[in-house]
Amino acid sequence: MTAALRTQVGIVGAGPSGLLLSHLLHLEGIESVVLEDRTRSYVEERIRAGVIEHGAAALLEDAGVGARLRREGLRHTGVNLHFHGVNHRIDLVDLTDGKAVTVYGQHEVVKDLIAARLAAGGDVRFDVKGVAIHDFKGTAPELHFVEQGQPKKLVCDFVAGCDGFHGISRPTVPAGELRFFDRQYPFGWLGILAKAPPACDELIYARHADGFALLSMRSPEISRLYLQCEPDDDIANWSDARIWAELKRRLGGLATEGPMLQKGITAMRSFVTEPMQSGRLFLAGDAAHIVPPTGAKGMNLAIGDVRLLARALEAQIKRGDGTKLDTYSTTALRRIWKAQRFSWWMTSLLHKFGDETPFDERRQFADLEYLVSSRAALASLAENYVGLPYDD
Repeated sequence: MTAALRTQVGIVGAGPSGLLLSHLLHLEGIESVVLEDRTRSYVEERIRAGVIEHGAAALLEDAGVGARLRREGLRHTGVNLHFHGVNHRIDLVDLTDGKAVTVYGQHEVVKDLIAARLAAGGDVRFDVKGVAIHDFKGTAPELHFVEQGQPKKLVCDFVAGCDGFHGISRPTVPAGELRFFDRQYPFGWLGILAKAPPACDELIYARHADGFALLSMRSPEISRLYLQCEPDDDIANWSDARIWAELKRRLGGLATEGPMLQKGITAMRSFVTEPMQSGRLFLAGDAAHIVPPTGAKGMNLAIGDVRLLARALEAQIKRGDGTKLDTYSTTALRRIWKAQRFSWWMTSLLHKFGDETPFDERRQFADLEYLVSSRAALASLAENYVGLPYDD
């Protein structure tokens, strides 16, 4: 026999978007249940993005889940571009009237949100299996799942699909109803996590004749570094010694060696779903869009989505005003496409493309030289990097 449950908003996925949505709804007195097919430890230890926009950090603070971010996060007032062997610092604070970014791992945000939801008695269910969305075109959508071997049914007023690019939410929408915009890039990123203090206290984006490199960090003791590589390369081809040698070459020697805690290769893509809603099913975060990580927009876009969705659900559930829910997708996509443009631009500016000609390479370096010599151009980069204003 299937056990039946009831809530106002059923949320699929306990990543940053699903957990933050649940928390924001809780602050408005709206009930939700979060279903996650992974274990809590897996979700909390999954290493992902680490740069948080000015507005996203403020939102987490305002929502009461920013204490550890404020205490342990690394506030960065600048970012660096490295090319032709020279480092060029971009002063974000000066160019954006005081705004900055904060380096704080996505998995740390997830830990903070889980702790907040559980402390408030929130219903977050990990390690559930076979989640399926039913009847989302009607007024009482259902989430079917199996928990500890017991089939269960969760009846909702609304469903939020926050389960990432490979989740079940987006494919649940009938074929032909959604339109997909996709771009695959002809390279990947080889990323490492190393127990070593970063060689610089701010991020360095490097364009070398042999390709892109990035120096980032997760803490004063942990470095996060990336190299451009072939998208189908095998990590077994990259010994630790080869990785460190290539990083130092592309970053002008700015890479401190230490034991590698993690390494892997990720393909680069841009992807957008339109619309981000179908009936009473609403998509948010990676379930609806993917950006190449060059612009540091992935988690920040997810936070922007659920900020908007929480406000729209609150207006509908508490005041019977469905205007914001009806226009959720249109409003969200305006900001998403601007972030897609910026991420594409940063990616195009800093990577070596396999089919480029000598003309293309000279033009690319000319773009970089112009950028660092023009305050107007730098202001545009800085404005996008710290985060564009939210659309209400």
